[in-house]
Amino acid sequence: MAAGGGGLADPFSPAGIPCAFSPQSQAYFALASTDGHLRVWETASNRLQQEYVPSAHLSGTCTCLAWAPARLQAKEGPQRKKRKSEAIGTSNQVDLLALGTAVGSILLYSTVKGELHSKLISGGHDNKVNCIQWHQDNGCLYSCSDDKHIVEWNTQTCKVKCKWKGDNSSVSSLCISPDGKMLLSAGRTIKLWVLETKEVYRHFTGHATPVSSLMFTTIRPPNESQPFDGITGLYFLSGAVHDRLLNVWQVRSENKEKSAVMSFTVTDEPVYIDLTLSENKEEPVKLAVVCRDGQVHLFEHILNGYCKKPLTSNCTIQIATPGKGKKSTPKPVPILAAGFCSDKMSLLLVYGNWFQPTIERVALNSKEPHMCLVRDISICWAPKVETAITKVRTPVMNSEAKVLVPGIPGHHAAIKPAPPQTEEIESKRKLGEKEVSIEERLGALDIDAKKEKDTLPQTNSFPVLLTQGLESNDFEMLNKVLQTRNLNLIKRTVLRMPLHAVIPLLQELTKRLQGHPNSAVIMVQWLKCVLTIHASYLSTLPDLVPQLGTLYQLMESRVKTFQKLSHLHGKLILLITQVTASEKTKGPTCPAQKAKLVYEEESSEEESDGEIADKDSDDNWDEDEEEKGGEKDEDVGEEEEEDAEEKDEENGEDRDVASEKELNGDSDLDPENESEEE
Repeated sequence: MAAGGGGLADPFSPAGIPCAFSPQSQAYFALASTDGHLRVWETASNRLQQEYVPSAHLSGTCTCLAWAPARLQAKEGPQRKKRKSEAIGTSNQVDLLALGTAVGSILLYSTVKGELHSKLISGGHDNKVNCIQWHQDNGCLYSCSDDKHIVEWNTQTCKVKCKWKGDNSSVSSLCISPDGKMLLSAGRTIKLWVLETKEVYRHFTGHATPVSSLMFTTIRPPNESQPFDGITGLYFLSGAVHDRLLNVWQVRSENKEKSAVMSFTVTDEPVYIDLTLSENKEEPVKLAVVCRDGQVHLFEHILNGYCKKPLTSNCTIQIATPGKGKKSTPKPVPILAAGFCSDKMSLLLVYGNWFQPTIERVALNSKEPHMCLVRDISICWAPKVETAITKVRTPVMNSEAKVLVPGIPGHHAAIKPAPPQTEEIESKRKLGEKEVSIEERLGALDIDAKKEKDTLPQTNSFPVLLTQGLESNDFEMLNKVLQTRNLNLIKRTVLRMPLHAVIPLLQELTKRLQGHPNSAVIMVQWLKCVLTIHASYLSTLPDLVPQLGTLYQLMESRVKTFQKLSHLHGKLILLITQVTASEKTKGPTCPAQKAKLVYEEESSEEESDGEIADKDSDDNWDEDEEEKGGEKDEDVGEEEEEDAEEKDEENGEDRDVASEKELNGDSDLDPENESEEE
């Protein structure tokens, strides 16, 4: 069973590329590469048998594939003689291959005809197909997708037989029970469905990341004395994205726990899993797990109940190139897939690159815990194709056809024609010929495209910029991303960044935390988001402690000083509050106030002159107070007598003036004139 390969942009897509061995003695190996091509190889001769390129191989790349089971092909063989329209193939030859695409459609490819058999699209999925499973008896096809639904297809009519919601999030993997009556589906949690009623029969805990592999490991329950209903007591295996543990679950009664009964540990994320079924309780299960690091781990264990400690592999297989000469060192060759042969004592290994893989049969030696095979794959890179596989047609070029080349829309390509000479343009103007076109004018001006824009990055997406900056160690690009203070933008960036960049990001944040305190405030926000969002991934890394040792020491030193600083902060707050309280208890001081208004009675000029003359300094005021008291009384008496005499004289003059005015008839005078006369 292959882990379907998804887009590179999705951090939770499986790491492997869709591939599978044929069900009949692993005679063929099919793989769908990233360029959209389907290639079928003969395992015995390591020869490319067929190559198929779908019409929409670029927009709708293949995300998963599955061979039709051998029993189904043997049953449908006789139907081919009666109805040629439903011909599926001979009973002794592998035929139908189902391909799931990124756009939601499913293709049925016939290896006998070498062409597309049918296409399942109407009423199906609206998003990427994650897994395909054939039913071994009735010829139905089951598929799951990112649109949260599971679809049951009728391959004869190419129509949807049933469609139901499988999970609240995307459904990533499927598996049909040995008796064909139950269906396992998994997103992050695992559900067991009854196919007849489409109801959930059991729930299982699942994994922290999307499940990429599901398969049953036993056919019969361990306790054969009790009646068997077809499902209770069976074991099944599950593997997940970025998870180094393969969990084994047992279908139990209603009241039993839902957690895994045992687990197998591997060195990296599993990309391809194959096993031999255990037909009785004494027969062990053999498991071959291909990891993303290119190794194969072999397990052999009898499933007989709960096991607390994760089981390690019995044997590990690696492949390396021979080191030619003293200076050259051997290089590891990645193993792409592995499958057990029918004798269960040998293994088919597929290694090298996806475009020209090497397929080899290796005998298993259980005594050796580690096997390193030395292979020179440089001589195998030339494709071994005996016959023409595809028809290549060269396009007929017409002289009137206009070829569009990449460039700015509506303009010429980067190759610019030679600009016409300005002398010819001026001669056209002088002779009164046809007006010069705008194209010729622009060519004369020799306007070039702005070269500065080409040097800028093509996207401002923060996850892409962050990944590029970490890989190239670009200080300016990292500053552009890491100096942001928007918390929501930081969370979205950390959530969308690829997992392989998490450790380099933590190392970069550790360097910046040791720098200026102002930058450390922002780095703490990034560090918090990384540790909270990617905690499950970090917990699966075996060498996490040595990689983040500097960060641990830095955090411990900061925490130690933080306790002392908090004590000092509390004491300072206590002192400040006491000082402010003591200042408030003191009486309020009366500030020097100045009078806003001063009123002074009017007095004669002589009185004011006498007062000014009699005034003395403030220092001698108390000594002369008694002497001046008598003098002042005398002066006041004399001044009052003089004022009385002056008033009598003025009254007399006023009367004389009034009488003269009455005689002259000038009684109505203005107050101004009156004051002037006075």
